[in-house]
Amino acid sequence: MLVGETETNKQLIGIFLVLASTVAFSLSGVLTKAIESDTWTVACWRGLFGAILIAAYVRWQHRNDTGSPPLRLGWRGWLLAGVGSLASLAFIAAFKMTYVANVAVIYATVPFAAAFLEWVLLRQKVRRSTMIAATISVAGVLVMVGAGVGSINLIGDLVAVLMMLGNALYMVLIRVFSKTPVVLAGAASAFQLFVIGWFFTDPLNVSLFDGILLTLFGLSFAIAVILWTEGTKLITAAESGLLGSAEVPLAIFMAWIFLAEVPPLTSFIGGILVLCAVLWHAIRDHRRARSGLQ
Repeated sequence: MLVGETETNKQLIGIFLVLASTVAFSLSGVLTKAIESDTWTVACWRGLFGAILIAAYVRWQHRNDTGSPPLRLGWRGWLLAGVGSLASLAFIAAFKMTYVANVAVIYATVPFAAAFLEWVLLRQKVRRSTMIAATISVAGVLVMVGAGVGSINLIGDLVAVLMMLGNALYMVLIRVFSKTPVVLAGAASAFQLFVIGWFFTDPLNVSLFDGILLTLFGLSFAIAVILWTEGTKLITAAESGLLGSAEVPLAIFMAWIFLAEVPPLTSFIGGILVLCAVLWHAIRDHRRARSGLQ
């Protein structure tokens, strides 16, 4: 009985942590748009605060280790960090150039793009349910991007697509480099953006208000990564994916509340298609995981 209660408590804590990380992640669009500084400045300071906190978290995790130093990446880790840096830069730039809803919805298709890349690069079999959900998601993204033709939003939508592909590649590399410290690679990725950003902008030339928002952005990013990492240790991947899908409506809601941003009807249509595909696929995975445990 006590063992069952302990497992239930762990699951509830895991659910809470993943949901909390989803709320933190959903603030990205609002903070990026609220900051007047350019993309490189945002990436620079988000990278600095994110790198410090995540690296400190990794060090704390390994505080009792007596073997080799944990803060070591190797070429695989630095490759992960490089891909992550490019994807993060595109993520921030996309928010600057198009609707928060569009970026959030396109980002939600990352798992399907990752499955496609695994099939192309690693020849791994893709489940029929994943192919169906991916097809519906692509249709939703095409509706959103197609509506932006002839407007400035088109560039932002296309950058968001590049961001999605970069994150999908990052996800595939995580699975290929299974022994690489992923969280530490995330910290290295964030620090790369801080260092490189100094060659493209003057990160110190910011207003006090922007400085506060940049600090909040870096903190929310690091907290989201840490909460998600700890939460996914306590629940199944299927549960984590299902809970993570809440980020899309949350991001759109945050943009409406704080920015009064209302995307066009086509964004809602495309978003509904993608969100339905993501939820349907996540629920199927969740049911499969539960039936496998019974």
